[in-house]
Amino acid sequence: MSIVARTLGRTVLQAAASRGIHATSVRNASDQVEEYRTRCTLIPGDGVGPELVYSLQEVFKAINAPVDFETYFLSEINPALSAKLEDVTASILKNKICVKGILATPDWTSAGELQTLNMKLRNELDLYANVVHVRTLPGVKSRHKDIDCVIIREQTEGEFSALEHESVKGVVECLKIITAKKSLRIAKFAFDYATKNNRKKVTAVHKANIMKLGDGLFLRSCEEISKLYPRIQFEKMIVDNTTMQMVSNPHQFDVMVTPNLYGNIIDNIASGLVGGAGVVAGASYSADVAVFEPGARHTFAEGVGKNIANPTAMLLCGAKLLRHINLESYSTKIVNAIVKVLQDGKVKTKDVGGQSTTNEFTMAVIANMH
Repeated sequence: MSIVARTLGRTVLQAAASRGIHATSVRNASDQVEEYRTRCTLIPGDGVGPELVYSLQEVFKAINAPVDFETYFLSEINPALSAKLEDVTASILKNKICVKGILATPDWTSAGELQTLNMKLRNELDLYANVVHVRTLPGVKSRHKDIDCVIIREQTEGEFSALEHESVKGVVECLKIITAKKSLRIAKFAFDYATKNNRKKVTAVHKANIMKLGDGLFLRSCEEISKLYPRIQFEKMIVDNTTMQMVSNPHQFDVMVTPNLYGNIIDNIASGLVGGAGVVAGASYSADVAVFEPGARHTFAEGVGKNIANPTAMLLCGAKLLRHINLESYSTKIVNAIVKVLQDGKVKTKDVGGQSTTNEFTMAVIANMH
C-alpha cells in the first residue's frame, strides 16, 4: 500500500471515529476501507417504546445497516430498572448519535423532584433544538392533503425550567425563563435550517402581546436574526391564532420557530393532522450530538404487549439517523418501503385505519425493501 494511500486511510478513519464511526475490517490487498460500523446509543423508552425499537432493529438487520446499538433502559416510572443518567449521557457524548423512545413522566413525585428525566437529559447534552418535520404520508387519510412543514422548538428553557415553589399555602409561583442567548441561538438554527433545506419562510410563534418581556425578548431575537437572511421571508404569529391556522390552513406554514411550551403543543396538533403520533418522526440537536425520537411524545401505555402500535415514526427516526451519518442509500430504502406499504393499503395498523399488527407492518416493510 502506498504512503499516500496509508495516509488517506488514516485520515478517513480518524474523521469517522470523531463521529462515532469505526472501521471493523480493512481489505489487506487494496487501499480501500471495506466496512464502517457506527455505534449508536439506544434508549427503548417506556410504554410501547421497546416494541417499536425492536421493529427498528429488525429493519436494520434486514438491510444489513452497519449500525451497532448500545442499549440503555432509562425510565422515571421504573427507576429500579433504569440505568444511571450519567452513564447514558456518557454513551451519547461518545457515540454522538442516539435513538430514543418516549420516556413517561409522572405528574408529580412525593420526593418533590421537579426536573424530569427528559429535562435532565436535554440539559446535560444541551439538546436545545427539537425538529419535527410534519408531512402527509401516502395512504394515510387526513383532512388536509400535501402538508409539509417543519416545527423547530427551543427545549432547554421557557416553562420547562422546573422553577416552581409554593410561596404560601395554596399559592404556587412558576417561573418561565427566556434568555436572549438561547432565543438568538434557536432563531439562527431555524433560519440556517430553512436556508439549507430550500425553505422559503420562517414563522416565529409567540405570545408577546401578553407576556411582553419574556415572549417579547424571544420575538425581538427572531426579528434580529431574520435581518441576516434577506432571502427568507419572516413572519410572526400569536400562538393561539397559530393553533387555529394550523387546523384550518396548515399549508401556509413552512418553518416555524417556537419557545418550549408552544412548540410542544404545535407538534402534537400537527401530528394529529397527518395521522397521529405513530407516523411523525423528530430529532433533537446540540452542537455535538443528535437524538432521534418520535415527534409526538406519547408512550401509548395502554397498547403495551398488544402488538398494535404503529412503528412508522420509529422507522422514520431510523431513516433520519442513517441519513445523518451519510448512509443515504439505506435511509432511502426504508422510507421507500414504508411509503410502498402505506400506498398499497393492505397492511396498516389500527391507528391509520387498518387491522394489522406491529409485527405484520414491520415484516411488510422488510419485504418491500427487497
